[in-house]
Parts: sequence; structure tokens; C-alpha cells
Amino acid sequence: MNKQIIAAIDIGTNSIHMVIVKIDPSLPAFTVIAKEKDTVRLGDRDPTTGKLTPEAIQRSLNTLKRCRDLANSLGAEQIIAVATSATREAPNGEAFLRQIKSELGIVVNLISGQEEARRIYLGVLSGMDFHDLPHIIIDIGGGSTEVILADIHEPRFLSSTKVGAVRLSKEYVTTDPISDNELKVLRAYVRGMLERPVDEIWRNLQLNEVPRMIGTSGTIETIAAIHAKDELGEVPDPLNGYEVSRKDIEKIVKKLAKMSYKERLDVSGISDKRAEIIVPGAVILLEAMKMLKLDSIVMCERALREGMNVDWMLSRGLISSRLRYQDEVKHRNVLKIAQKYHVDLEYGERVAQFALDIFNQLQGDLHDWGSAEKELLWSAAILHNSGVYISHSSHHKHSYYLIRNAELLGFTELELELIANIARYHRKSKPKKKHQPYHDLPHKHYQLMVRQLSAILRLAVALDRRNKGAVAKVECNYNSSNRTLDFQLQPAEVGDRCSLELWNLSYKKEAFEEEFNVELIPTVAKNQLPADRFYKTSIR
Repeated sequence: MNKQIIAAIDIGTNSIHMVIVKIDPSLPAFTVIAKEKDTVRLGDRDPTTGKLTPEAIQRSLNTLKRCRDLANSLGAEQIIAVATSATREAPNGEAFLRQIKSELGIVVNLISGQEEARRIYLGVLSGMDFHDLPHIIIDIGGGSTEVILADIHEPRFLSSTKVGAVRLSKEYVTTDPISDNELKVLRAYVRGMLERPVDEIWRNLQLNEVPRMIGTSGTIETIAAIHAKDELGEVPDPLNGYEVSRKDIEKIVKKLAKMSYKERLDVSGISDKRAEIIVPGAVILLEAMKMLKLDSIVMCERALREGMNVDWMLSRGLISSRLRYQDEVKHRNVLKIAQKYHVDLEYGERVAQFALDIFNQLQGDLHDWGSAEKELLWSAAILHNSGVYISHSSHHKHSYYLIRNAELLGFTELELELIANIARYHRKSKPKKKHQPYHDLPHKHYQLMVRQLSAILRLAVALDRRNKGAVAKVECNYNSSNRTLDFQLQPAEVGDRCSLELWNLSYKKEAFEEEFNVELIPTVAKNQLPADRFYKTSIR
């Protein structure tokens, strides 16, 4: 397999970062061939409306254009991009992403705070040896701080808290140098916000485990650079693996807090933009270390961007090393959410198997969706009945909201929206433009996907109407000349006429027939097979 060049762009609250890597599938591994960074301050939102300002949007578009052009010049086959805190929270965040797609042709995925934390973990794990120790990873961004407890196998706890260097600088710092009172308030606020994630980390640590702390992001890089300059006379290149004690960080924080903005500009390693926000960022780091009772931190230069590349490789089956376990993150988290909402997993898995079997048999004849869409269908099928956790009445609508607001790791915000919509239309009304979530999908392509995959899910649900696995399998035979689909049911028990399933199919097939422009003809096989002929279908 040929080496591939991929560009990953992280649209953050403070900066836009891009890393371009060359992936060698034979190893598998990637080599960083270029990096790009620009401070765009998306977090400087309108104080009245909370919207991204026109100025910040234009700065971002200019930077993204440079990133795109550099990626293209280096032969990047694909640009993968995500947006985080500032875009997530802004009322015009989605419009901003549509503008990027329209003007630059870059598709940006909005990801949740927990998904951001998971990809940071993947990036760090790809660049550091965890051995058999638990590690606490902290990434201090402009709008949020991700704190992660993880080991070599998996993240035990992921968190994203709304404390970031830009956010705190705007909301809590009005004096220059920062006054003693503002510094005291800032520290108290940070400790209050970090209390819950810190408590969760303590709960997830086993007795006698002593975690190691790893830091990523511009704030921590800057502190490490200041420390190295003072101690060594120069900044190591790379900084990866450089260690700083908590005592030394405390000294640096005290020194920076006493300086004015202009004085901080004279400190080697601090840029003009970083000088504005370094104090609140450093306070976050110091308070986190105190609360976690950690005496030192090790610098890691890999973070979200590299994690995006790792995630891309995982999704394509290119990794079979210690990171391979992470490829199952979507599958494991769908089942975890199903258990949380007391979904009947035996039933859900039967419906999912039917849905995938129908999907596979019709692929190339009635639809051209691929593996990504099949994964969304499987997830929706497993979770389609989760709304019963709230109430059986209108449970399909409850399912939408539970799925949409679940912390399903591995999925983008758009993918969550698609899963929730597919599950929502497994019964009752078909998708309609007056339904806001369906109407708000960013492209007609996604609306088509929801209509067609939910139509398949309706048939799968009908095949287990008695919730006992009465149908062992289904065979689909499409006749293109008269546009009919023979839909033959194989009963699990000899002699079962599957009358209820046939009746339910006659009721549920309308949406399918309308969407695919076919006539579905359900029948029961005459030559019935024993129940042990039931088979499973993989989402892979």
C-alpha cells in the first residue's frame, strides 16, 4: 500500500493548528512533514450575543485558506478538520462551518468536549510510552481544559471543562499586572470548576497507583520553554519528554503574575498573543497539579491534531498495535449507552443484524451507501428503543433526544445527529421538512441518508415484532425489470407462519417502497430451516 499524506486541522478557541503527516501503512506509523499555526482568537466572541465576530471569522478563513493551500502543495490526499469549544458554543457556529465548506471546500466536523479529550489521548498515546502506568493528561486550550485519566489500553475517564486561557482572560482579568484580588478570585474559580473532574479521577485510580502527568497545548509548551531557558540556557528541540516540577511552575506563575503585559513580552519564549493569556492558563495548570497532588509534569508535543490522524488510521484498519483496541471505541460506547438507558440488548442486536443484512443485500442495487453509513445504521438500530427509558409513549422522539445528548465517543456532532434522526424515524411519521432536526441537517445528502437508512430500520424492526427472534433470517431478491423486491422470511421454528411479522411489514413497508421506488413483496419460506441456521452480520 502506498504512503498517504493527510492534513489535520484543529479550529480551536485561541488558535488554528494544522499538522500534515505522511502515513506509512506498512509500519503502520506517520511522520510529521509540516506544521502550521495561527492565533485567530475565535473565543473573542460578541459579549452581547455570544456569536463569533466577523473579524474573528475572517481571520479564521484567511488562516484556513493558507492551511488548505499548503496541504495541497504538499500533496495531501485528504484534509480532516474539527472545530471545538468556541464554535460549539457560538449561536452562529454552524453557519461558520457552512461558510468554510462553501468558500474553501473544507468539511469541518464539530466534536464534543469528550470526543476532543479522546482524540487528545490518542495523540499522546501515539507519541509517548505509557508502560504499565496510569497517566493524567491535561490539555489547556483557549476555551476549555481537557483532563484525562488513561492507561495504555483505554481512557478511564475523559473530561472537558469550560476553563480556558482565553475565556478566563476575558471574564476575570481586568488589571495589568493582575491584581492580588483578581488572582485570588481566578484561582478559586478554577479550583471550583476542576473539582468534579479531579474527584472522578481519584475515584478511577486504584489503590497504590501513582499516576504520571502529561501536558499538551501552547500554555504548557510556553511554561516548559521558559523553564528550559532559565535552567538550560536554551529550549530543547523537540520539547517532547521535557519535565518541569510543580515547585518550578509555581515560581514561574508568581513571576508572570507580577509582570505587566509589556514586561511579559520581553520574556523569551512568549509571543505577543500568548503574553495576553499566559497567566490564567498557567493558573489552570498549577491549580490542577495541586488538586491532583502531582509533583511534576512531562511535556508532550502530540495532541488533538495527531490524535485526529490516529483516529483516521484506526477507522481504516491501518493500525494493529497497542492502539488497535481504540478502533472499537464506537461499538463499545454504543453498547455502553444502550445499557445506561436499559435497552433490551438481545432485541436491539437482532434488529441491528436484520438492518445490516438488508443493507448488505440491497447495496449496489437500491443504494450506494458504504461502511460509514452502515456503522451509523447499526448504532441507530441498537439504540432505536432507548426512548422507552423515559416513556413508551412517543418513545421514538425520546430516543432522538437521548442519543443526541449522549456522550457517544468516536462520533462527530454530525454523526450523532444522523444516528439520532435515523433512530427517531424507526416508527410513526416519516421524515418531514417541518421536523426541525431533520430540516436542519446541513445538506440534502444527509436528509437522503436519514430517509433511506430509517426506511431500512423500519423493516428490521418489523422482522422482530414479537421480540423473540421468530425470524431466523431474511433473503432479499431485487427484480430491476419490474422494480419489485421479494422479501422472504425464514422462520426460526418449523411451522411458524410469522403472521404478525408479515402484518407488521405490510404496515411498515410504505416508507421503504416510497423511498426506494419499489414494491416490497414479503413471503415466508416454504422450505423452513432449523433455528440454528440464524447468522450474525458484522458492521465491519
